[in-house]
Amino acid sequence: MIGISKLYCGTVEPSDPLRYGRKSKNLPANLLQFSLDKKPIVVWNVTRRCNLHCIHCYSKSQDVDYPGEMTTEQGKAFIDDLSDFGVPVLLFSGGEPFRRKDIFELASYSIGKGIRTVFSTNGTLITPEIAHRLKDIGTSYVGISLDGMRKINDLFRGMKGAFDLAMEGIKNCQEARVKVGLRFTMSKINLQDLPQIFDLIEERRITRACFYHLVYTGRGTKLVEGDLSHEETRKALDYIMDRTREMHEHGFPAEILTVDNHADGPYLYLRLLREDPERAAKVLELLKMNGGNSSGVGVASVSWDGTVYPDQFWRNRVLGNVLERPFSEIWTDMSNEFLRKLKTKKEYVTGRCAKCQWLDICGGNLRVRAEAITGDTWAPDPACYLTDEEIGLKIGAGKEAAAGS
Repeated sequence: MIGISKLYCGTVEPSDPLRYGRKSKNLPANLLQFSLDKKPIVVWNVTRRCNLHCIHCYSKSQDVDYPGEMTTEQGKAFIDDLSDFGVPVLLFSGGEPFRRKDIFELASYSIGKGIRTVFSTNGTLITPEIAHRLKDIGTSYVGISLDGMRKINDLFRGMKGAFDLAMEGIKNCQEARVKVGLRFTMSKINLQDLPQIFDLIEERRITRACFYHLVYTGRGTKLVEGDLSHEETRKALDYIMDRTREMHEHGFPAEILTVDNHADGPYLYLRLLREDPERAAKVLELLKMNGGNSSGVGVASVSWDGTVYPDQFWRNRVLGNVLERPFSEIWTDMSNEFLRKLKTKKEYVTGRCAKCQWLDICGGNLRVRAEAITGDTWAPDPACYLTDEEIGLKIGAGKEAAAGS
């Protein structure tokens, strides 16, 4: 996760996370990515059931009952362990989390245990009543997926009217004074709508937006050919930075982030190095604190049946099950060779990743994407769009950058 507004627009300084000792339990939510201890943010897919049929769904969800969901009491025991372990954020996801009948009981219990509790949802089920319940229990944030304007979003979601219902969900959260943002996964199918999405952010005063790079997992494996080219990705990042800066200059400091491609960090830094070297030096400090991809380290996923994964996309890499062992034990068990390697993955990446001058900042990017395309967990991420010159593999490359790294 790369904070475009934090880094490019200067809303965060290196001194900000240092003031809190870079401890997860002390850091405000907007600074968690700069924590030193990297206590994991846990994505809990509380149900597989979903009312939509999204073409890039990593869990291949449908609107049917699935067997084996953790019970309410099992869920509470799981939350108890997360609280004792010091997990800073629990993200309720799915499927569609509001398809689960006891969702408010579980979320309220999590909040009562002192865990920042957030939702990832398609937004179509957030009525005014649900929005007010979210406010009443103390929900920290609701992220609503919107993958284009009306026509494209409904195509992505597999349901006519999904766009309008999601917009109603956003409006209902805003009126209930629940912090709400949108989530947009970039692809060739919807890139044309990126300008209109930014217009929407400004018009509706949506204070946070995350722009995701495509991950080839679940139904998303069928969209590999629809992923952005490296050049398209660079243009998209430039556009996101330009529009973010414009919004800030016009008095609307929305929080804008990109997710699931840590090449965005060096790319942003190299752009700032040309535009504002003084700010670039501060950004480099923050990127080093961030540390890049955090699968198996600062992010974890737990499925509806208790299965633990290194992140929400890596469905073929099982680390254990919370119904058999506490999450805290599974996450710290270094006898698990794969988990151990993930926590020190910079030692195992190969090819241009191993030689890249930004390895400490990028962390080897997304290993699940490398594995999906090459079959090799440690091969270079095919979605890295930085040139050999930019990563320091050509003579005379990155002299200014290397001086600061």
